[in-house]
Amino acid sequence: MTREPLPATGDLQHLVELLRRRQQREAAKVLERFAPERFGGAAPSRALDALLKRLQVALGHRRTSIGIYDHALHVIGGGQKYMATLASTLQDNFDITFLANQEVDLRRLGDWYGLDLSRSRFRLVPLPFYRGRRWIDSALVTADMENPFDAVARASADYDVFVNANMLEKVRPLAPLSVFVCHFPDVLPRAHFAAHEYTVLVASSRYASGWVRRRWGLEPSVLLYPPADAAGPQVAKERIILSVARFEPGGSKKQLEMIEAFRCLRAAIPERIAGWRLVLAGGSLRNNAYLDLVRNTAARDRDSIEVRANIPFEELRSWYARASIFWHACGLGERDPHLVEHFGMTTVEAMQNRCAPVVIDGGGQREIVEHGVSGFRFQTLDELCVWTARLIEDDSLRTSIQERARKRSERFGRPEFEAHGRRLFELLHREYATISPTESP
Repeated sequence: MTREPLPATGDLQHLVELLRRRQQREAAKVLERFAPERFGGAAPSRALDALLKRLQVALGHRRTSIGIYDHALHVIGGGQKYMATLASTLQDNFDITFLANQEVDLRRLGDWYGLDLSRSRFRLVPLPFYRGRRWIDSALVTADMENPFDAVARASADYDVFVNANMLEKVRPLAPLSVFVCHFPDVLPRAHFAAHEYTVLVASSRYASGWVRRRWGLEPSVLLYPPADAAGPQVAKERIILSVARFEPGGSKKQLEMIEAFRCLRAAIPERIAGWRLVLAGGSLRNNAYLDLVRNTAARDRDSIEVRANIPFEELRSWYARASIFWHACGLGERDPHLVEHFGMTTVEAMQNRCAPVVIDGGGQREIVEHGVSGFRFQTLDELCVWTARLIEDDSLRTSIQERARKRSERFGRPEFEAHGRRLFELLHREYATISPTESP
């Protein structure tokens, strides 16, 4: 069988000129006779359409489109704030669309995080797998069943760049360029694993990077720490110990354990801790039995323990501004590395507001808090109580730690995140939009 030659340089230059004059029908004719050979047996119409879309961007006829998929977009959390912040940064230069499996109001999403997402769009991708479930568990998908996430994969083909924002490793990227954001590799590679098919693999902490290598045998392309931008006006500090973490149904954020620790402190140093309060804030879905348990447990100490779920960002900022000490216990007593805090954005937010952090000695918290310098790290509830008692009893130590914590937080601020995020997507845009005259699409 005689093979047709690839388009010569002149053919491609002619094609570019036709597209520059927006004569797409004529341009299609130029490529039609080469499409089957040039695209390795792919459907000519689909391959031709992909090339024409790329040339539209290259010629400046439209902006690069980015589809951001997050199966947990409906939940208030650090991972969701991560991508929402990036979208707000990119939306003036790219066409941004959020994809999710449940309806999400982008205005409300922005309000949760204090972000403007008015120039981004939302697209619902229904999943039968999701019916009747609030949380997606990819471990339920086995090799003998059809991949339920293929619906998301098909949707990904509609964008120039597809971003898998929340570690769902079974979603295949069908866009020309793709980004997998990994806060932690939750599962081992198994049925329908596709994380290795992405153009770029982003890790959000060194802790996550190490486990990506260990569990998946993949090398992260980029380290992009989460953004923290909760710094508010300096106000007088109050006798408040604050914890900010999602009320996970499984209790992985350890709110019950922190209530226990606070009660132990009250018993150990009753005079010094008089007037101090513990405030537990975080996001939650409806009908959360764990949140109900936390509230019922705290109710015995209404005068000193307060539970605040799904509060507006401005109220959260107010708690940060007034709190003196910050607790983070995710990972306490856990052997599974997945259940240890992968980074800890709320710790940085608290430090931005001069809260003295006392956090778990594990995971990404070790990258944030320098023990004895910008805060303290603990491995047991007893250690949590010891370091907290020292801060409560020594005003000068507490003030010193608070100032050093604020200084340390600058390394993880939103400006750094935005600058590195813009650089990454500008690089992807240049890769996509640059077509040399001799390039074979």
